[in-house]
Amino acid sequence: MRLSGVPNLRACQASCAAGAEVEGQNAFPSAEVDLLGAVDFLFSRGMDHHTLMTGSSVLNRLANKVVRQLSGLGKLPDRPAAELPAVGVRSVDVCVIGGGPAGLAAATATARAGRSTILVDDQLRPGGSLRTDPRTGRRAAEGRWADAVTAGVEVLARSTAIGYFPEDDGVLAVSSPDRLYRIHAASWIWATGGYPVNLPFPDNDRPGVLAARAVGRLLVDHGILGGDKVCIIEVPEVAGDAAALAAALREAGAEVARIALGSATGTRGRSWITALDTLHGKVDCDLIAVAGIPAPASEGPRQQGCKVVLDPTAGGFRVVVDEHGRTSAIGVWACGDVTGYVGPAGAAEHGARVGMNVAMATMAVDW
Repeated sequence: MRLSGVPNLRACQASCAAGAEVEGQNAFPSAEVDLLGAVDFLFSRGMDHHTLMTGSSVLNRLANKVVRQLSGLGKLPDRPAAELPAVGVRSVDVCVIGGGPAGLAAATATARAGRSTILVDDQLRPGGSLRTDPRTGRRAAEGRWADAVTAGVEVLARSTAIGYFPEDDGVLAVSSPDRLYRIHAASWIWATGGYPVNLPFPDNDRPGVLAARAVGRLLVDHGILGGDKVCIIEVPEVAGDAAALAAALREAGAEVARIALGSATGTRGRSWITALDTLHGKVDCDLIAVAGIPAPASEGPRQQGCKVVLDPTAGGFRVVVDEHGRTSAIGVWACGDVTGYVGPAGAAEHGARVGMNVAMATMAVDW
């Protein structure tokens, strides 16, 4: 969306503000009536722009120009900033990256042990997967956030860790809504969790196929029932999560069918999902929730030199840690789903243990 003249912002991650001007992007003449949507009918089986009009170099250049216009780029801001805020500088004992169950627990533990602690989270409000799981939900997320602040944690919400720079005296650059921060820390804890992933079944990219976590966040954090007839496609490793979501959806009034990944043979619908084809027949639905193993968000730890390994049973490239939570990089720790999927409850427990280990390690250094 374009919000108050600033392009390329995610509407779901922007706070509501009085007088804000909200505009769609890349629709003509409007998002409600988008003539560019004709592409879906002209190329119903998909469009590969790499091979579009390649027979003529002139037509190919024209086609590439059109594709670039439709690729999601917005227009530059209406006006430059009147002034740039000063860069914020923080030097702390512990920096925790990620404000989900693991990060909140780890930061609370180090702060309660007397370690100066800052927590960086890129969501509107910390809580992470707590806000997607019916077994925890908004109340648990808000409570653990409040516990962290009470313990003395400085929380940078809506802030993205954009890079770690070892050549700059080991600084973490963090982009916040109001300024850039440079953070120096004696110890680092990566608690970045995992990304929801799609699962491999035919036509899994139709509108109406959502991550189960997204469906859970709509229901648990916002009170929105995403569909009246919901199919959950799941793998065995997350059966407990799928069962909890299914129960919550049914309680909210939806019809729910749980389908094993191997049974899904395709989806139906053009502008939105209308049914799921399975080995046992068609299942009518207006929403498909995909429950796969989240992929560990290990990009940040890799920048600090942490060893990662490909572990499909853990969701992907997980950070390798010892029994205390230490990574292969000196002074760097990790906890929760970034070390392999364990779920909200397991992540919180792991985060609390690692936080205490970090606090004791830094106390030993001080002594």
